[in-house]
Amino acid sequence: MDFFISNAYAQGAPQADPFGFLLPMIIIFGAFYFLLIRPQQKKQKAHADLVSALNVGDEVLTAGGILGKVTNVTEHYAAVEIADNAIIKVQKSSISQVVPKGTVDAA
Repeated sequence: MDFFISNAYAQGAPQADPFGFLLPMIIIFGAFYFLLIRPQQKKQKAHADLVSALNVGDEVLTAGGILGKVTNVTEHYAAVEIADNAIIKVQKSSISQVVPKGTVDAA
């Protein structure tokens, strides 16, 4: 009846592979960098370029959805005319995009 029971032999201690843990972490970091971090940095750079190139007469759309024409630009703020004799002052960083000329008149 001993042939039904196999003998249990002690095994040596498992050797830890130094790259077994490090390689997956490097792959995960690389994926996060190319899928999340890099596109966000490109988007921030494009927005910074848009804000720095803002000029008087540009038609803009703010992050709050206000459409208007830039009448004055300072270092941190822009004056936006949203209607006749209705000018608001907004932070330049809140301007989300520059729209084509004539959009304000068509709206």
